[in-house]
Amino acid sequence: MEAGNIDVAELASANQKLKAEDAARLLKGASKLIAMKGKKVLEFSGAQRTSDEAVAAMLGPTGNLRAPTIRSGKTLLVGFNEEVFEGFFG
Repeated sequence: MEAGNIDVAELASANQKLKAEDAARLLKGASKLIAMKGKKVLEFSGAQRTSDEAVAAMLGPTGNLRAPTIRSGKTLLVGFNEEVFEGFFG
């Protein structure tokens, strides 16, 4: 995050495994979700952001929350896609 000049408010250890319940809890405070898995980018907003599909998009193949997970204002970014990060963080 240093390269993008981003201030980190909270870090979680990689040993802390966050599951679907944790993902759903994170979504409650967001108005938009951008879930990234490589080149695949899914956006959820409004009522669909708390759907089972949105929660599933946040999880990796082991059922754990994908990394990195970033909250920027009311937007939640989960996973990594270089183009999205460049556009979002400039």
